[in-house]
Amino acid sequence: MGIAGLGAAAGEDLLTNNDLEKMVDTSDEWIKTRTGIGARHITRPETATSDLAYQAAVEGLADAGLTGADLDLIIVCTVTPDMPFPSTACLLQARLGATRAAAFDIEAACSGFIYGLAVGGQFVASRTYDTVLVIGAETLTKITDYTDRATCVLFGDGAGAAVLRPVGEGEGILSTVLGADGSGGELLMQPAGGSRLPASHETVDKRLHYIHMSGSDVFKFAVKVMGEAADAAIERAGLSREDVDFLVPHQANRRIIDAAARRLGLPADKVIVNIGEFGNMSSASIPVALHEAVRSGRIKRGDVVVLVAFGAGLTWGSTALRWCR
Repeated sequence: MGIAGLGAAAGEDLLTNNDLEKMVDTSDEWIKTRTGIGARHITRPETATSDLAYQAAVEGLADAGLTGADLDLIIVCTVTPDMPFPSTACLLQARLGATRAAAFDIEAACSGFIYGLAVGGQFVASRTYDTVLVIGAETLTKITDYTDRATCVLFGDGAGAAVLRPVGEGEGILSTVLGADGSGGELLMQPAGGSRLPASHETVDKRLHYIHMSGSDVFKFAVKVMGEAADAAIERAGLSREDVDFLVPHQANRRIIDAAARRLGLPADKVIVNIGEFGNMSSASIPVALHEAVRSGRIKRGDVVVLVAFGAGLTWGSTALRWCR
């Protein structure tokens, strides 16, 4: 199975580092030096995650020459659903007119799109379904604390969609590696809003409905696991590092991306980076970066591409594929 179509969307407005300088004690130089981020797209109050997912889905389906009626399954990967239930995938199914498609959400944070590819790909590989839509979609700025200068500079909103279909032998997804370490769950979390800490005046007053992160611990974990996961996918696909044409990493921090590239021995021209314009879009970051690289002609048919991510959970995942369009 492989990717037959791609689509992407981003928040309507742009929040620059200069804008953030007026909101918190920070600076453009401080943000760029530590993260590589210059701006991020943010959604307006009336825009929900399913709205971005819909925009990306429509483009992805058109790119594959399909419509919602052709879909067998919709998987939305998100930690910022429109609401706890129904799933964002079900909301999207109705809007796309995908009347015969099953639909569900996956929550694996920034690793979500890789998890979604793994799950959706199994349905195609087993011939249970022929056409699966996988979307990473997030509106992280709606759960970002803009009084916390350590986290508010990081996140943006966006969505990326991939249509999975059967492809020829030796093409498409060649391998997938997934992992998790729940003992690190408290390092990156949204503490309140679930059954452990339901919404209350106290949880709101304590700002527990926003993202909380232990930045240094997450950084150390990410630098280690990104390289290891990418290597594992390359090996499982029967390839070597020299076979890799492009690395598409999760866009969390430029220093993490550079460290992963060095570990893999990849030069800068083989690494897809768009964090400067989009920030960290969690599960949307990889499909949006992949979409840009394909649309610009940078990634071409036959190229070996490795996708790798880490996220809250803690989770990680990687996929090696041979681009087949």
